[in-house]
Formats: sequence, C-alpha cells, structure tokens
Amino acid sequence: MDIDEPLYEEVQFIDTSRAVWNYSLFSENIIRQFQEGTLYTAYHYFGNKQRTVLGRSGTYFAVWAPNATAVSVKGNFNNWQNDTHPLFVRLDNSGIWEGFIPDVGRGEVYKYNIIGYQGRRLDKGDPYAHFWELKPKTASITWNPHYSWTDQQWMSSRASKNALNAPYAVYEVHLASWKRPDRNNEESYLSYEQLADQLVPYVKDMGFTHVELMPVMEFPFDGSWGYQGTGYFAPTSRFGNPEGFMELINRFHQAGLGVILDWVPSHFPYDAHGLFMFDGTHTYEYADMRKGYHPDWNSYIFNYKRGEVRSFLISNARFWFDLFHIDGIRVDAVSSMLKLDYSRKQGEWEPNEFGGNGNLEAIEFIKALNETIYRDFPDVQTIAEEATDWPGVSRPTWMDGLGFGMKWMMGWMHDTLRYFKQDPLYRPYQQDQFTFSMMYFYDENFMLPLSHDEVVHGKSPMLYKMPGDEWQKFANLRLLYLYMFTHPGAKLLFMGNEFGQSSEWNYKSELDWGLLQFEPHAALQHFVRTICRLYASEPALFEKQFQSDGFEWIDLNKREEAVITFCRKGNDAANDLIIVLNMTPVVRHNWQIRLNDSGPWLEILNSDDRTFGGSGDVYNPDIFIEESEEAFSLNLHLPPLGGVVLGKKLHALRNTDAE
Repeated sequence: MDIDEPLYEEVQFIDTSRAVWNYSLFSENIIRQFQEGTLYTAYHYFGNKQRTVLGRSGTYFAVWAPNATAVSVKGNFNNWQNDTHPLFVRLDNSGIWEGFIPDVGRGEVYKYNIIGYQGRRLDKGDPYAHFWELKPKTASITWNPHYSWTDQQWMSSRASKNALNAPYAVYEVHLASWKRPDRNNEESYLSYEQLADQLVPYVKDMGFTHVELMPVMEFPFDGSWGYQGTGYFAPTSRFGNPEGFMELINRFHQAGLGVILDWVPSHFPYDAHGLFMFDGTHTYEYADMRKGYHPDWNSYIFNYKRGEVRSFLISNARFWFDLFHIDGIRVDAVSSMLKLDYSRKQGEWEPNEFGGNGNLEAIEFIKALNETIYRDFPDVQTIAEEATDWPGVSRPTWMDGLGFGMKWMMGWMHDTLRYFKQDPLYRPYQQDQFTFSMMYFYDENFMLPLSHDEVVHGKSPMLYKMPGDEWQKFANLRLLYLYMFTHPGAKLLFMGNEFGQSSEWNYKSELDWGLLQFEPHAALQHFVRTICRLYASEPALFEKQFQSDGFEWIDLNKREEAVITFCRKGNDAANDLIIVLNMTPVVRHNWQIRLNDSGPWLEILNSDDRTFGGSGDVYNPDIFIEESEEAFSLNLHLPPLGGVVLGKKLHALRNTDAE
C-alpha cells in the first residue's frame, strides 16, 4: 500500500473562497482506535498527504493537539504567516486538527503554528512528517515517499535469514562516521546512494549477515548519535531524501543482507520544534516528572498510558517495517522503560498500584508492540537492549514474556571484557567469570554485543582494552572474537572493531581506514572476515544456538593453564565442532582432550595463523587420536593466546571444496 493511499475520505464542507477546505481521512472507527491506542497505521492519516480533491491538487494536513485553541500551517507558501491557513478542529473531542490546502505541493517546508495552553504560541514540526529540513533548520517538508522496490527475492525468503536458527552476525554502523567525503569535516556526509555503493559491498565482503544502523530517524543534534529524535517518521536528511534511504535498504537486500534499525521509544529531547510540550501541555510525555523526565539524558519519557501516544509509537515501529522493508528493530533503553525507579533515588519515584517498581503501562505497551510486529511481519526480529535480570524479555507474551525475539546479553559483554582486560597471568583465577554466561544463557534468546557504547567516553577502543605488547594485543583480540563467534547466540560488532581501530569512536570524524595499510590491522580484518564466514557456514554454530543441546563444555578443569574446551552441535552430529581456547601466551604442545567421539578431526581454523597476524608456528596439520576403553583422546598443539576450531574431516573438506 502506498503511503498516501486514502483508506477513508470525506469532504465535509468546501468553500473554495477559503484558503483551507474541510476535508478528512478520519472515520469514527479510526478515531476510536487512535484514542484507544490500537491504531497501528496512524501514518496513513496524520502528517501531510498530497491529494487531488474535486479536481484541485494540494496537501492535506492532520495533527493531534488536544489542548490547542487554534492550529494553522505556515511555510514559504504563505510567507510564514501564522494565521493564513488555519486548520479545522474535529468536533468529536479527538483533539485532531485537519484541513486541505489547495496548491501546496510536494517539497514545501512548513510548521504547525499552535496556540496552546494559556494562549502560548508555538511553532512545531510535524510529528508524522516523512522528510525534514537539513539541520540546523527545523521545518518539516511535504513529502510522501514513492519507490519501486526490487528486493522481492529477499522479502520472499527472509524468514529463513531472520530466523533464530540461522546465522545472525550484525555489523553496527553510525552512517555519518563510517566514512565521510572529508574526514575532517563533521558536516560532510556520504549520500544514501553513495553509502549503497560503498557500505553494502563492504558488509557483504566481511561476511556479516545483517547491518544495524544507529538511529536514522531525524534528529537535530549530531552529538546525540540519533538517540534524541524529533522526526520519528523520517529518515534523516543528512544523507538525502526518503527514497534515497529506501534505495540503501533495497541494495542491502539485493546483496542478501538484512537491515535492523535502532529505535528509541523510551525518551525524546526538549527541542522547541519537537514533541515536548507539543500543544503547550504535556501531550506526548507524562505530566508527572517522576515518570516523565529522564535524569540520565535530560530528556522526556513518553506517556505510555495515553492511547494516542501508544498509537503514535506502535504505528511508528510498524511504519519502518511496512514502508521501508526493514528486517528488525533494536529497541533502545528498554530497562529505563520497564522500571519506575530507573536512575532515581528513593523519594524520586512513585510505586505502581501494586507497590512495585514496574511501569505497568510501559510493560503493556511493549507487549502490544511485539505482538503487532510479529503478527504483521512474522519474518522479522525485535531485539531488546535490556541490561537487568527482568524475566522473559525474549519470551512470547502468551508465556508472560515481553515478546521480543532477542535480547542483548549485557552480562556476557561485561564479564568477557573484564576477563580479557586481565593480564593473562591472572586469568587462571578468573575462569568462573569467563564461563558464567552459560549458567543463564538459556533464560533468553541472547545477542552478544560489542557495541558503540564500549568504545566511547574513556572506555578505550577494543584493541587497547587488551593487555600486553602490540603482538599480544592483537592475539588477545583475535582470541576474544573467536570466543564470541563460537559462543552460542547472535553476534553484534561495532564498526571499526573489525580492524582494530586504535582510537575511541568519534562521531565527528570517520573510521581510521588508513590503519589498513599496516599489516596487523589488515590481518585482523581478514580474521574477522574469516570467522564471520565460519559462523555462517558451519551449522553447528547456529542451528541450535538458542537450545541447550547445541553446546557442551568438554573441559573446564584446566584452570591453572587457562585452557577452555567446548563443543558446538547442530542437527547432524557430522557437523559438530570442538573449540579450544588457550588464554595465556604459553605454547601448549601435545595437549590432551578426552572425547566420546573418534572424529576424525581436522583443524579448520587457528587464530595464530600467519594470515591473521599470528606466529604461524603452532598448528595441527594432523590430529592424532588415541582410543581407550572409556573414551578417545586427541593430541593437539595450542598456540599462545590462540584458539583452534576442529571439525570432522569430511565436513571440513566439503566446506573447503565449496570455497
């Protein structure tokens, strides 16, 4: 369905001598759903819609401003006069103002001039606009996107690509700072089409299966990275128009890559042209600042109790799936939505009606969101950034869960980084920290994130979290990535991590691509490319990545040596893999591993290979197996600060032949 296809039309009154005609897209049923919080296609009715009415072309405007006493549309077409084009308020107490303005076409900049509470006059952007002026300008633009998609092959088969038993390796990207035409100019941006030419083939070549874009919904301040948005229904104009963004997604799909968008229903900024105090009152946010103000981000929290706000938010999520063909959303800051006492001291929050700290309205909103998305788009994923032990985040709502498809495994991230930051001398005493993740892994469908949050604000880049000299830093990082990609769960890696960015991420510049002229960085990039492809090609690494029988510890008893061995299993035992991680810089010759399976086994990956920047001195061209009455014993050589992956010969050779 086109974005501007009317589902209901009514010309209630027309006086062609007036600047605005009383024309409507709303029926009583639509109004009722909007107020109840169940109108999930609000973008078909609100905002601006180019129309031809009684032979006259123009634009229909509709905005929700329930406490306004007057609303008009102003722009270049009326010299920004406040009262030239007043809208009509509906007489059904819906708070919706609407009207058709003849001769206002596509591409006109505009704002709503609102006389609100106590006569306060406000100029606001359109919450439902699909295109905005390039910052620092703040007006909306009349625009209904039209695009001819050519991603039918992806859309018809994406259920298998987005499934929980499919490889799910995500490359997280901040579009502005991935690459810039001028790396030293923070106002310099690649266009959506240029990103399609450069970013898409890069992600494909690296072997990732999906890309996750940090928020692209229009936002005024670069320093918020997109997490403080004002234009929820518009891709940012920094890189072009909405059709350009559609082209970027289309190109990802043609390359066989899924697209996930960061989505922020938790809070919004106080910019004068945005949602805050939209009609002079707390329209979109809670009026009680114990619930409505976010102290961490100096922003405001959506009023999840209000039906019109729920309709706005769920419609917004649905909009990106419906019109932009996205494959998933990563919902930001879910923890802050769930808990009334999030970042609040005693006395700064009020318990819910049962005396607890859960925001009951937000919980019901999240459940409705996930039920709607999976009902209408069953072949996608919703992913929660949720950092607490809230139960059932990625369990269905009928099991009393929140209904997400996956959840970020923040505990794994913190424990793993803490472990790898340790000098290897102390790792034998920290093994429980390293292995703890599997104690609770099956509570949720987890995604393992090494995201942008871990390489900013003084936390240092991934490479310099690692201890030791330069060689050891790269070896440690390869070992960490090998562990990540062989641990159960989906994966997420922030841009620059794949080649060992040597400085913290800076949104004002671009990645340090010049580092690739140096062998260690190019070799690390090659290693990440290899493990991405290993993950995507070995069924044991993804077929049962969320099932308890897809993983088995083989040996956790070598604490003093800090050697850890585990097995990954798929549907066919012939595809089983053995992973051995040597967490110290000590070479281990003739290392014995006891198994119940004779194999035969072949080393299919060694993180110490010379092509990855390793020494290449310790490897296993032949693996000897000794049989006893009780078990089989493998004899391996373990590289320093290195890991090896073993597969069964026939399976490994089949993969080699396929290459």
